[in-house]
Amino acid sequence: MKEVKQQLRTTAGRLSVNVFLLLLLVAAILASLRYGALKLSLSELLQILWDRPAGMAYQIICNIRLPRILLGALVGAALATSGAILQGVMRNPLAAPGIIGISAGGGLAGILVMLALPQWSMLLVPAAFGGALATAVLIYLLAWKRGVNPVRLILAGVAVSAMLGALSSAILLFHAEKAGGVLDFSIGSLAARGWLQVNAVWLYILGGITAAAFLSDKLNILALGDEVATGLGLKVERTRFMLLAVAALLAAAAVSVAGLLGFVGLIAPHIVRLAIGSDYRFLLPASALFGGVMVVACDSVGRLALPPGELPVGIIMALLGPPFFLWLLRSHSYEA
Repeated sequence: MKEVKQQLRTTAGRLSVNVFLLLLLVAAILASLRYGALKLSLSELLQILWDRPAGMAYQIICNIRLPRILLGALVGAALATSGAILQGVMRNPLAAPGIIGISAGGGLAGILVMLALPQWSMLLVPAAFGGALATAVLIYLLAWKRGVNPVRLILAGVAVSAMLGALSSAILLFHAEKAGGVLDFSIGSLAARGWLQVNAVWLYILGGITAAAFLSDKLNILALGDEVATGLGLKVERTRFMLLAVAALLAAAAVSVAGLLGFVGLIAPHIVRLAIGSDYRFLLPASALFGGVMVVACDSVGRLALPPGELPVGIIMALLGPPFFLWLLRSHSYEA
């Protein structure tokens, strides 16, 4: 087992894991496309995707299932990359956008737009990004004391997350007559999502993941500790803020279309880290791919579990996330 882990943590091994996860994501997408009320063989599916014939099957595959599945892959990649960045910045594998409040900030802004300004729904993504970035700045300022300590950062984030969650609940309570349409958002769901949502966020997510890739070397240095990073010439506070902004952008883009989907940013980077280690040049793309696999697979399970109805992907993730979170707490020692 130790020899296998050592092989996976070589450059060739890490590249192999990334290629495997890419193939796994493609397989998850094809499997999700095949199954539903309309079941197709792989050859029939590929023929529809290639020839695009007119008819009901084409409409179901290309205009209902495909955009939803691609959106799930994008959302999973965004949340997992955001989680990996936050875990590196805070040097704590329990950090994630949903736990430290960034998702809650984007979610609060999204709920305000949907309930108070529905005519400005096209501003949902910018509003969610503004809310997430403002939350990240607030957490940063609250944690500041002659510099930012990662432990103070995550504790401040947990407190802010609880406060923003309470505000969101209060807004929903005072707008109960409109809250039905926001229920999916507060749970986390991909139901009724289509090409409109894909077109709204793909550029944000691609830009955020690209920015994260360019900052991966700096994240590797930052993860060594502030003193070591400063000694190596890294401008620690500026780099940390840039990384928090990228994490906020990715989390906000995901929240704006899928709602408050939890635990992806916690689970995906940690599982990948156990396999290939903490070199962020390889960890970030592997986390993005595995996050996409997780959301596509969980959404498929929710879509097929209770026909003709479905379970939101947020419920499936909420059932899987807490046991894993508790396992992390029991199997690792974290010191203040």
